[in-house]
This record gives sequence, C-alpha cells and structure tokens, in this order.
Amino acid sequence: MNIRAIFIDMDGTLLKSSNFISQRNMEAINRLINQGVKVFLATGRHYEVTAPYHKEIGLHTPMICLNGAAIHDAETGRGMQMKTVRLNEKRLHQLTAESHCNVIIHTANGLYCKEINEEIDYWTKIGEVPPRYVGDLRQANYQDVLKYSVRTGAPSPNVSALFKKEAEVIDWNDGFELLAPNVSKWAAIKSLLNEYRISPNDVAAIGDGPNDIEMLRHVGIGVAMGNASEKVKAAANFVTGHHENDGLAEFIERYLLHSYAI
Repeated sequence: MNIRAIFIDMDGTLLKSSNFISQRNMEAINRLINQGVKVFLATGRHYEVTAPYHKEIGLHTPMICLNGAAIHDAETGRGMQMKTVRLNEKRLHQLTAESHCNVIIHTANGLYCKEINEEIDYWTKIGEVPPRYVGDLRQANYQDVLKYSVRTGAPSPNVSALFKKEAEVIDWNDGFELLAPNVSKWAAIKSLLNEYRISPNDVAAIGDGPNDIEMLRHVGIGVAMGNASEKVKAAANFVTGHHENDGLAEFIERYLLHSYAI
C-alpha cells in the first residue's frame, strides 16, 4: 500500500511518559519525511503544548489539536479551523463545582481551570502560557469554548452521558471530555485530506486512546499502540509496541520505510 500521509497521536504514542521524543522515534519520522510521506500530529493537546514538539521534529504540516476542535497553521500558529461547543453551563458547573474534580476549559483565547495540578504546571512550562483564570468557574468570563475536560479521577460514564445530546463525549479512565457534535480527530483529518487531495486509503494513523478510535477505523492503516486498551486495539489493523519501547518507530521501520506490502 502506498502511504502518502501519517497522523500521529502524541501522549502515549509519540512521547514517552517523561514527555520526550525518543531518538529512535525522531529518526524514524525523519526517514519517513525523506521518503516523501507527509507527517501530521493529531492530539488532544492545545496548540501551545503541541507546537514545541512539532518544531522539534521539523514538521511543516498543520497541527490537529484538542481532538480535532482546532487545526493550526504550522508556520504562524493561526487557527485555520475552530469548532466551538455550547453546553448548558449552569448544569455543568452544578455537577462539578462542589465535587472533587478538576474542570479544564480550553477556549480560543486560552485556558480556564478550577484548580492547578501537575499537568497544568507542565503545560505552563512547555507552552509558556499560564491559565487565564484559576478558581470557581461559575465566576469566570469565558467564551468560544473548544473543549471541556472534566477530571474526576475515575471513569464517569453516568455523568458524561448527561451531555451526549449537546456534545461529542470522550470517556477516559480519569473522567471525560466534551467537544462540539461531530468533532473528532478523524473529522479534522478528512478536512486536511481534502485540502491535500489524499485518499484515506493512502493514510496511516497511530494512537492509543479512545479519542483515536475513529481515525484508526477510517484510514487505510490504523495502528494501535501496545499500551492501548483492548477497545482501541480492536479498532486497528495492527498493534505495535508500547510507547515506552518506541512502538511508533517499530511500526514505521517495519512497514513504512522499506516498501513492504501490507
């Protein structure tokens, strides 16, 4: 199969748990680019904490951020596409204000959160942009929301289900995320493939999370990481190694760099 483009998830795929790109992954991606394959990042992260890695690799392709709610230009960072979500804010904050959870609101103008944690400290360090607001979100003045992230510390399908009529819901082991209806990494990928005139059949995608399932199902080659859940693996054509063991590079080296038939 002639692969013309690959879309790569970041956390649990490109990056080790230390948030670094291994030398092996870097070399495999660079060799793929030298073969003429277009490499894209497709992540749940916001732009500011995606761009440094995009630059480190030396990519010149648009970035899919916030699970497809935003697509950013490689050179300027400008939002090429933004999909905002509208919720019943009163109900959301009634459910979360008094409970032991963090709520992170990604907007077109920055980050708003209920409290600071280790993850947000990392985002601030890497992206060099602190949250615009920290505290009781009922008092915050924000608009143009791209993604809500509710971190409960445990699976919360009974709570996330309350929003399925007004938002796209992604359930995680530590909570859930809410996007505009029909927003996903795959929807953003389709938009870019139309622009580049590339068939989905000529595309590979690789990831490990529930936000990757749709893209793995719809591209020519869907690849799940070894650290992915069984549900994610079931959506893929291939399962590669663990992200701590350079599973991304393992797949690229084995199947994409030497023109092996798949």
